[in-house]
Amino acid sequence: MQSLNDIRSTFLNYFEKQGHAAVPSSPLVPRNDPTLMFVNSGMVQFKNLFTGLEKRDYARATSAQKCVRAGGKHNDLDNVGYTARHHTFFEMLGNFSFGDYFKEEAIPFAWNLITGEFGIPKDRLYVTVYHTDDQAFDIWKKIGVPEERIIRIATSDNFWQMGPTGPCGPCTEIFYDHGDHIWGGPPGSPEEDGDRFIEIWNIVFMQNEQFEDGSMVDLDMQSIDTGMGLERIGALLQGSHDNYDTDLFKSLIEASAQATGVDPYGDENVHHRVIADHLRSTSFLIADGVMPSNDGRGYVLRRIMRRAMRHAHLLGAKDPVMHQLVPALVRQMGAAYPELGQAQAMITETLEAEEKRFKQTLERGLKLLDEEVGGLRDGADLSGAAAFKLYDTYGFPLDLTQDALREKGFGVDTDGFDAAMAEQKAKARAAWSGSGEAADATVWFDVADANGATDFLGYDTETAEAQITALVVEGAETTAAEAGTTVHIALNQTPFYAESGGQVGDTGLIRTENGEARVVDTRKTAGVFVHIAEVTKGSLSKGEAAVLEVDHTRRQTIRANHSATHLLHEALRETLGEHVAQRGSLNAPDRLRFDFSHTKALSSDELRQVEADVNAYIRQNSTVETRIMTPDDARALGAQALFGEKYGDEVRVVSMGKHAGSGKGVGGDTYSLELCGGTHVRQTGDIGAFVTLGDSASSAGVRRIEALTGQAAMDHLRAQDQLLAEAAAELKAPTQDVPARLKLLLEERKALTSEVAQLRRDLAMSGGGQSAPDVQDINGTAFIAQVVSGVMGKDLPALIDEHKQRLGSGAVLLIADADGKVAVAAGVTQDKADSLSAVDLVKAAVAELGGKGGGGRADLAQGGAKDASNADAAIAAAQAIIGG
Repeated sequence: MQSLNDIRSTFLNYFEKQGHAAVPSSPLVPRNDPTLMFVNSGMVQFKNLFTGLEKRDYARATSAQKCVRAGGKHNDLDNVGYTARHHTFFEMLGNFSFGDYFKEEAIPFAWNLITGEFGIPKDRLYVTVYHTDDQAFDIWKKIGVPEERIIRIATSDNFWQMGPTGPCGPCTEIFYDHGDHIWGGPPGSPEEDGDRFIEIWNIVFMQNEQFEDGSMVDLDMQSIDTGMGLERIGALLQGSHDNYDTDLFKSLIEASAQATGVDPYGDENVHHRVIADHLRSTSFLIADGVMPSNDGRGYVLRRIMRRAMRHAHLLGAKDPVMHQLVPALVRQMGAAYPELGQAQAMITETLEAEEKRFKQTLERGLKLLDEEVGGLRDGADLSGAAAFKLYDTYGFPLDLTQDALREKGFGVDTDGFDAAMAEQKAKARAAWSGSGEAADATVWFDVADANGATDFLGYDTETAEAQITALVVEGAETTAAEAGTTVHIALNQTPFYAESGGQVGDTGLIRTENGEARVVDTRKTAGVFVHIAEVTKGSLSKGEAAVLEVDHTRRQTIRANHSATHLLHEALRETLGEHVAQRGSLNAPDRLRFDFSHTKALSSDELRQVEADVNAYIRQNSTVETRIMTPDDARALGAQALFGEKYGDEVRVVSMGKHAGSGKGVGGDTYSLELCGGTHVRQTGDIGAFVTLGDSASSAGVRRIEALTGQAAMDHLRAQDQLLAEAAAELKAPTQDVPARLKLLLEERKALTSEVAQLRRDLAMSGGGQSAPDVQDINGTAFIAQVVSGVMGKDLPALIDEHKQRLGSGAVLLIADADGKVAVAAGVTQDKADSLSAVDLVKAAVAELGGKGGGGRADLAQGGAKDASNADAAIAAAQAIIGG
């Protein structure tokens, strides 16, 4: 008996001998078709070859493509486990010609493989052709298929189209007759929906192009797209009528039985089938970068995971089951799909974390469901409000509730569910609108409601195709944006990283058939990635397909700087002590900035030690690994979290560097282990080099290090060498005599600069030679407002902290005017930060001073302005905010 692995190899080897390039399966998340949630056929990765948009070094190809159908219009989820041939995950074997060969070779290729290599009896095979395709009919007849087994089909079942317009063409299919002991008739007959005649092969002859007026012409490049489901042909070759009776599924079902202790061949078989199928889809989705979430692809993954977990619960499993089955899956499919083995640890941890969390709420949710069902009449529907409560409180997707109720003979009031969902969204929108954000940004809630959240692809790629779901100009949606317009663009998926966690937003290009836009920043609102762009050519239109390209060089330097901050954090902890914790960061393309808790300046020796440690781990060139787990599990492992940051149900844990005895990672050898949602280098060596620019005070008890990596670090070192050489020449002394003298001068200058800055701060705190600023009382809130001269903006946070300590409870507003630069800062003590935001105070003051914007946290915010002459009005505006 041929195993499924044998059948896959036989197929690919056969077509390789026929001159086809064996092309690896593409990831399940499509990079070149924005209309698809997941890859659902073998031709998806070759789409641009068929349309002529792309050229490769081969004109004929073969592949075994992994596919998922569990969302959107291709959704088989409800049928999985209850039928013989429905799956959420399946493999499509295919051979393709891009203008190379056509019908005369494609049909014999299929026939010879099926009847020769696989040995399927010819007298059990039937074929269909499109009713007007005489050429295909004649080729089948010439091969030896009797006319009575060549069936002409006049419907769209045998005519393929990419869309309403574009490439299209007739199909021909091969069917296997399982025998008259199974009910059903041949294709085209009234009994065709029976199971006797099963399609095993489909060939699309991509020979025409259709236009909007209905006319059709021959394509210049006529091509072939074929497909054969591995699971279906596997069942046939292994003598079964059921895909779940193949060797691969038997192995997975047996593993499920061992993990649950339940007989796989009794009445509970459907539960094992669901678990086996869903194990494949969830594992491959995680391996391809999809993580469980409440939006988009991640939500579909979570639905599949939780459906499998409920079936494990129905089998009586008390402990998480799914993660225990991953080794069995890797043994079966890891050789054909190496990414499965490479991601095994992440798959295992993700499944276990999700199942642990779900089991905590499953029993309570099922109890509620039983209580609700207990009061229903036979055939009645569960109320939409109850179904929504299960979703909102217990994490039950609607289809999971429907699946559970179907077994009891009940349905769900889906209209009531939708109404409850809409009501919740309205409340969320109202709460967000009152948070102090710009009012016109509420447009993104409308966009999110209409199109869902944006799927982020940027951990794995910097290029992709997407569909424009919304265009916003000056706060209002529009259908098109012309050249010269500043537009905010929403897409269904994107590789552009949105500013978050200290990492700046990506820039790059968005191209469509009719225009081009330069992305200058990327941000995120209401789950939507907002691409802020300038239309530079033509026009962009809502609904258009777009090619997205992140500025690779810029992203590369940002990644290096971000990864360097992780190494820097750990180096500071090792050098200064365990009290060091991150208090903020900036990961920009030109530099990095890292704020951390520490009460005094670093000595030159400490700074040198930190720099040396970071560079040592860069040279180690260890792999940067990412895993998904619950926040509690991550912290238990020793992962560092950003102070004050709110984390969801799952977190990304980034580890880098191997350091024996650190005790943080598995085996106790991980150097840096942090919770982080940003993008990172693949190997620490990709950072290149690390150079600190110095250490300074950020605020009370917080120090700041600024540094450079990669080429910028090398350029800085060369510049320092040049300064030394110039100093040596000026002093007419050997270069080696200069460093010590120059170091002394630099240290003296640094000390003087620090002393001057401290004197300025002391002067400001004392009132600038006048009386200290008065403390006002505004509706029970103590308030200090002060205009200071000669103080730089960077010194304001430290002054704010000192004033807050003096107040104990209240708010502070400072306006600084130094060297023609005006800076504004506001602070609110922690006990007031829930009801009063420093961001609102800064924005109100800045607006009166001719500036725009400002930002920060509820307890500390900063902004810039143009003119301090209107300071009284700025202070009055802040007072009005406090007074409410």
